[in-house]
This record gives sequence, C-alpha cells and structure tokens, in this order.
Amino acid sequence: CRRELPVIDAVASDYQGRVTILAVAGRSTPEASAARVGDWFSPDRLMWGYSDEMFGLFGVPGQPVSVLVTSDGFEVNRWFGSASEADLRAALDELVAYG
Repeated sequence: CRRELPVIDAVASDYQGRVTILAVAGRSTPEASAARVGDWFSPDRLMWGYSDEMFGLFGVPGQPVSVLVTSDGFEVNRWFGSASEADLRAALDELVAYG
C-alpha cells in the first residue's frame, strides 16, 4: 500500500466524476489504517474504509490488490502489487470505457 496508494492518489483527480476509487484497508486495525490517511493518499480524492469482509467478497488473498469493477459489478481488471502510473491510467481508461 505504501507504494501503490500514492500512485493511485496522483491520478485520482483526473478520473473524478467518472470513477469512484475506494481504498479498503483490512488485516490490520482501523486505528493503524486511519493513521496513514493523509500520508499515503488524500481523503478528498479517494474514499477509504476498513473491512476484512471486502477481501472475502472479492476473493482477495492478500494485500495490496487492486480490483476494478463496473457499477453493475462486472470485474474489468485485477492485479496484485503496485502498478505504474501509465498502467494504472490504462486500466482506469478501460474501466471508464465499460461504463
């Protein structure tokens, strides 16, 4: 998350209104996760929350994992670890194209 969230945060403003980005923390504590908000990303650009249940819902075995899902629940892309800014933008463009 330390490497991934700053990259996501850097591109998030370019996709506001078209993509909702939710950073889900888990397998830690809500307090430890909350302490990183503002350091790793801006809560003005990324929504965030703490939920161990989300990992099970999306079949995520570990962190960090990114899952891109359309508003009707279709999974467009998924990757483990961090992505470059260019790769992230390409994945988000693909998500936007799905609608």
